[in-house]
Amino acid sequence: MPSPIAEAAKIRQPLSIQTNLQGENLVFETSFGVFSPREIDEGTRLLLKYLQVEQGFDCLDLGCGYGPIGIWMARKSQTGKVIMVDKDFVAIEHAQTNIMKNKVENAVAQLSNGLSTLNEEKFDLIVSNIPAKVGNEMLYLFLYDAYHHLKPGGKFVVVTVNGLRHFCKRTFNEVFGNYKKDKQGKAYTVSSATKAE
Repeated sequence: MPSPIAEAAKIRQPLSIQTNLQGENLVFETSFGVFSPREIDEGTRLLLKYLQVEQGFDCLDLGCGYGPIGIWMARKSQTGKVIMVDKDFVAIEHAQTNIMKNKVENAVAQLSNGLSTLNEEKFDLIVSNIPAKVGNEMLYLFLYDAYHHLKPGGKFVVVTVNGLRHFCKRTFNEVFGNYKKDKQGKAYTVSSATKAE
């Protein structure tokens, strides 16, 4: 019979993903316990297909996981700064490793419950792959905090399961005064709102 300690050690071994995300060849270290550890999830792929990141944009990845969205944005913004936040310390450890693995010098990953550890930083773009079971209160908190931390004309862009799209439409209109459905796929919807100039 295999030793439980040896079996546990096998499961704890880091996993590796090598992929091309919208023109960027990237590599990610992950492990079981973080979201989508074996491959880049469908929602993230849909989001990145419709996400516009201009050179020099300051970006925030809210709930960054092991870092695919934030690291991709850092590659695209080049001279802009990217902050990646997550409340899971294992995800942040992976994100920090992946920033180094992909030789991205304009991104940092930090532990934060939502945007709670930010000061008065302002962003051109705040992006999130919002978990399906995050809860209405946290979604409102994300929206209010995103609105506060966006520059005038800045955008909040999210990908959610299709079941949340009506909630997003109502709450984005409530907080931002506007809502745009950028793309609806089979399972996921990309939605955005823009802070008034």
